[in-house]
Parts: sequence; C-alpha cells; structure tokens
Amino acid sequence: MGDIEGLFDGSASELPAPISYKAALYELASEKDAPVRHLAGYAPFVVFCASSGVPAEELAFDVVKLLAFLRNSVDHILGNPKLRDAATIFVGNVIVSMHPEAHWRVLADGSREVGTRDMQITVDRLFDGLGEADDAMVAGLVSHLVVWSTDEPDESELPELRPVPVGQAHELYERPDLPWHEYRDVDGQVIQYGNRWGGVSPPEDSYSVETHVERFEGLHKVARSLLEYLESSYDVDVSLDPAHAADVFTNIGDVIDVARLTPRDPLAAPLTFVWTSFPGVVVHAGVLHDFPFPICGCDACDETAESEASRLEELVLGVAAGGFGERYPVGRERWAEYALFAADGSGSRSGRGPRGSTPEKLAAAEERLKAVQDGWRPWPPRKTRRARD
Repeated sequence: MGDIEGLFDGSASELPAPISYKAALYELASEKDAPVRHLAGYAPFVVFCASSGVPAEELAFDVVKLLAFLRNSVDHILGNPKLRDAATIFVGNVIVSMHPEAHWRVLADGSREVGTRDMQITVDRLFDGLGEADDAMVAGLVSHLVVWSTDEPDESELPELRPVPVGQAHELYERPDLPWHEYRDVDGQVIQYGNRWGGVSPPEDSYSVETHVERFEGLHKVARSLLEYLESSYDVDVSLDPAHAADVFTNIGDVIDVARLTPRDPLAAPLTFVWTSFPGVVVHAGVLHDFPFPICGCDACDETAESEASRLEELVLGVAAGGFGERYPVGRERWAEYALFAADGSGSRSGRGPRGSTPEKLAAAEERLKAVQDGWRPWPPRKTRRARD
C-alpha cells in the first residue's frame, strides 16, 4: 500500500499466530516471532481522515486528538466494517507507539490486543463503548495511557513465578460424558462451535452477542465431578454454604450453588466453586484470583463446553497438585500476579493486573502469601479413597 501505511516506525507487518489458552496469558512475544509493533491494514482510515480534512499524520502520535476525532466519527466508522477494522488497527498502532515494549498479539478467540505485560487493551472492542463514553471516561482512558507510556521499568521486578506441580492423587480424574446437541444459526446451518470462523477474525456483529449459551450446561456437571473427585482423593474440608460466593471478586450474576474446598494444610490453596445460571462456573483459587468458565461466551469467542472443561480441569487439578502460585503486591502499581502449571506438565498460564477488593481483604492476602512465596503447596492426599457422603 505504499507510503500511505508508513506513519509508524518500521515496516508494517502481519499479525503473529493466535496465543493458545495453554500459553501464558500475559507472556511477552516469543523469541521465535519478533513482536509486531506496526500492523498493516489501516490505509482506508488514512483515506477517511484525509476526506474529513484531518491528516492522519496529526493523529498518529496524539492520542487525545485521535480519540476526539474517533468520537466525532464513530457512527460513520461503525457503519462501515472495512473502515472500522482499519481504524481499529490505526488506534492499536498509536497505542503501541506510546511504549517501547508494547506490541500486538492475537488471543485464542481471534481478538486483537495491544500492550505490555502490565497493561493490555483489546482494541477490537474499543469501538463498542467509545460512542457511549462520556468526557470523564475518555479522560480517564487518556490518563491511564499517559501514565503507562511514561512508566519506567520497575527495579523491584521479581523473578518468574514457577510453582512446580508435584502432588499425586491415588487415582486419575476422569471427565464425565458431556451432553451433545446440534445447534443451528438463523439460516438453519449447523454451527461448528470451536471452529466457527475458520481461523479468520470474527465478524463485528458477533461480539457481545450470546446465542445458544445452553451449550455450556455440561460445565456444571464437570465442576460437580471435580468436586467429588477432590473430596474423595485429598484431605480436604468441603463447605456448601452459599455465603462463600463472597469469595469471588468478579460479577457472577445469579448463583445456583456454591462449594468451598479447604485443604487441611494451611499452605495449600483453597478453591471455591460457584455454579451460575449463565450457565457457567466461576472458580476462586487461592486468595486473590477468579477464573470464569467460559471466559466470555459470546459468539465471537466461539468457546465450547469441551474447551472450557479442559481449562477448568487444568486449573483445579493444577492447584491440587501444587502448580499454582500467587503474589501480591507486585511493583509500584501493587498488582496481583498468578502462575498456573498443569498437573501433567501439558501447559501453563499466568497473569498480572489490578485486583479489585477491599483494603482489608488485600491486606489479609498480602500477609497470607508471605508464607507461600514460591507457590502454594500440593494438597495432602487421603490415605484411603472414600466415596462422597
């Protein structure tokens, strides 16, 4: 596309391969693939800017002016999918250019994200709320980006958190059979969930749309199977008090059932299962981290009960095996960090970010995590396996 896409440093390039859920969620780009800092495909937005009397060059390195221009043009941009995609790429390039370590990547659901280990923005969803955002919300976003762009590396950076799963139960866990149903779209075509978009980016109108969420009902069955397995395999106390739903920090909607599992080793991580009416399951692991299943459930993410069951099992069995670690606070931002390694060594994931909670709970978490700085211990196994009462 010639010089029309020469507004940012370096040659415009294509996106890297999507990051699997088995990979670390906030891991930096691999050494094999160079980080993408200048993504191609924004030429239609440059042309649109010129037709609007605003040179794209003036917007490329001025995020305040760019957001003001986008808010004034959001209706026109949203009405043209090709232009929206080009504008999304342009915005992402602008954000990447604000930080020397920022780069593009593609998540497992096909959505595109920009940022660093400590800050990520899913740019594909940026326009969804931009038209409704008020001045204060936009100013808050700008302030956040400016602080991030000027933040120097944290000299107190801790070594990588790598808890090693070593615990072994007497018997291996077996997933129960999941219900299977055939789902069709509005045209009567069978929907191939898990491969619905054929490896290409989902259409814009599939984001924030949830159809056939009943396909996740099997997660309730998997969670109950895991609960029974853990209770019969490990030395753990199980409490079914609905009040334990307060362990979860995130918004979980309508609650159907709750179970808290507390291993009889104070240095092993507890788990709280919350069954929701979505249908789905949210698991609170340790003292600070929530994990929803499914992560989203919208049509664009194209998740399946099978893929989410695998993630759920990886989390729960990894925690019981001692493959889960947490840190708080981390760095000047006082963020929380976690790392999870699968019990069988098949995968890992990690994350770092702000943690919403009360000051009292955060202080209690900080104190408790001092005793497990290298990761939570494996759950103590039962000496004899017993059936659940």
